[in-house]
Amino acid sequence: MVEEGALLWEPTPDVVRAARITRYMERLGHTGAYEDVWKWSVESPADFWTSIWDYFGVIGTRGDGPVIRGTMPDAEWFAGSALNYAENALRGHPGRTAVVFRDESGSRWQYSLGEIREEVARVRAGLVRLGVGLGDRVAAYVPNIPEALIAFLATASLGAIWSSCSPDFGAPSVTDRFAQIEPKVLIAVDGYRYGGKAYDRSEVVREIAGKLPTLRATVWIPRLGAEAPDGAPSWDDLRAEFAPLEFERVPFGHPLWVLYSSGTTGLPKPIVHGHGGIVLEHLKSLSFHQDLGEGDVFFWYTTTGWMMWNYLIGGLLAGATVLLYDGSAAHPGIEALWRLAAEEDVTYFGTGAPYIVASMKAGVKPEGLDRLRGIGSTGSPLPPEGFAWVYSEVGPGVQLGSFSGGTDVCTGFVGPVPLLPIRAGVIPCRCLGASVESFDPSGASIVGEVGELVITRPMPSMPVMFWNDPSGDRYRESYFADYPGVWRHGDWIKILPDGGCVIYGRSDSTLNRGGVRMGTSEFYRVVERFEEIADSLVIDTGQLGQEGRLLLFVTLADGTALSDDLIARLRTALRTELSPRHVPDEIHEVPGIPRTLSGKKLEVPVRKILLGTPVDRAANRDAMANPEVLSHFAPDH
Repeated sequence: MVEEGALLWEPTPDVVRAARITRYMERLGHTGAYEDVWKWSVESPADFWTSIWDYFGVIGTRGDGPVIRGTMPDAEWFAGSALNYAENALRGHPGRTAVVFRDESGSRWQYSLGEIREEVARVRAGLVRLGVGLGDRVAAYVPNIPEALIAFLATASLGAIWSSCSPDFGAPSVTDRFAQIEPKVLIAVDGYRYGGKAYDRSEVVREIAGKLPTLRATVWIPRLGAEAPDGAPSWDDLRAEFAPLEFERVPFGHPLWVLYSSGTTGLPKPIVHGHGGIVLEHLKSLSFHQDLGEGDVFFWYTTTGWMMWNYLIGGLLAGATVLLYDGSAAHPGIEALWRLAAEEDVTYFGTGAPYIVASMKAGVKPEGLDRLRGIGSTGSPLPPEGFAWVYSEVGPGVQLGSFSGGTDVCTGFVGPVPLLPIRAGVIPCRCLGASVESFDPSGASIVGEVGELVITRPMPSMPVMFWNDPSGDRYRESYFADYPGVWRHGDWIKILPDGGCVIYGRSDSTLNRGGVRMGTSEFYRVVERFEEIADSLVIDTGQLGQEGRLLLFVTLADGTALSDDLIARLRTALRTELSPRHVPDEIHEVPGIPRTLSGKKLEVPVRKILLGTPVDRAANRDAMANPEVLSHFAPDH
């Protein structure tokens, strides 16, 4: 066992001098400790975020309106300003290497910034020919390939709105997302390769397109060599003609992309982020907390369905080379990503905490990481043993940055900074501009105790809205229902007296498998469509950086048995319609699903019971409609 808080790394004077945040602090005239600068950043947000705009020389016009108008949940930023994400991402010397792509078969492509600009210009012209303009939506069903990055930047350059899903998602999950935003164009692959196998998605693409009546075109990317359907333009058709690259400057809060985060009821939440908020947040976070800039090679293992893809692309804003990878993290072996990092001279390596834990358990000994300065870990909390493994096996000089945030803000609000030491299981700090506190149930701020992670002041990368939520009611209900005027994120956190943080996982019941968050309601829509299933409950037992087991409990209709055939059909449906990550490890029959008097499934109490909490402590039986069924979920039942 590794003791939580054990010191593993301290910045040397040379590291502190070289850190990009040090130069920023010197420009501001701040000579104090990091915690002093953090306090200033959250207590004087208008001055802080203006300094970010000025320090990085953001391209655009700032206008003469107030920096912040209003309070959460209705805060507006930089009134009167105009800018474009793509214009800021694509600035710099055209000869520098901007993007490198690798896949698990060994293919490698490299693009200079000038080449990326030309490809963006060509795809932008193609989108215009398809009728895409300001405010239109472009949806993509694509893996982490250069075409995804190029299409996103082309979409953003027009002031159109991007949204993407990974091609391992099934058609119902994709249409649940894309149908909400009514895209004009769908960009899709015919299939993908993963773990050494090819997966044809041609029919899935046709099914998705058939359920999106607003589409004018489906652009076909032939990753597996399939012919495009009759009349469908190919990727080569889309990029066939060149036109000068232009950028539509839009208001600060103009929608940039739609991401999705699911709760326990209803369709996935379509979260809209604005151009300005993402530009400022990603410049700040990537440059000061990940310490990225020109000369760095930035990698994060992700799919296009996870917000970390959007964060990875943000490396272009910081001037780094972005390394894209399409394929399995463990093919042909668990060491695949470490080998990739060595071959590409990666300086910052990001992954999910479960990959670090899996590497530790497999006894992996990474080699050749001579240029590696930082390692990012996110998706779930990394246990102290994972921290210690990095320093014993990867290298004693790397800066391990456990990072926690969410799709909701498309960043981390607690994470690393090169000015502070690394201690096992502890996230070093609250990020600049993120007013993170821990609340007890009464709404009092607490230190040294586990409480609800809340944000007490607005951040510019908070959603500008949810799509199709004109009243803002769904947005308010998602974050502000428990503590009026304060954002409740849904994580357990302990803030230490020195500003360090420990995350203890989700305080709600959203499923988090391999870094992909998916609401249980999506799971139930698949399972409960089976006529044999009367009711169901899904529980993810993962905690503290380790992926747990995904357990499905079903109550069967009268006269039905939980046969091998039914189990096989359930697994196939979940794999096909959700994703391979969401196939249950175990399926059990129970006599009933515990519900409150108002009919809500008791997911969180059942999870507590499965993890060892006594039944009578996990739930209030008096508040239940059927308390007698709880005992069936006890481990010793």
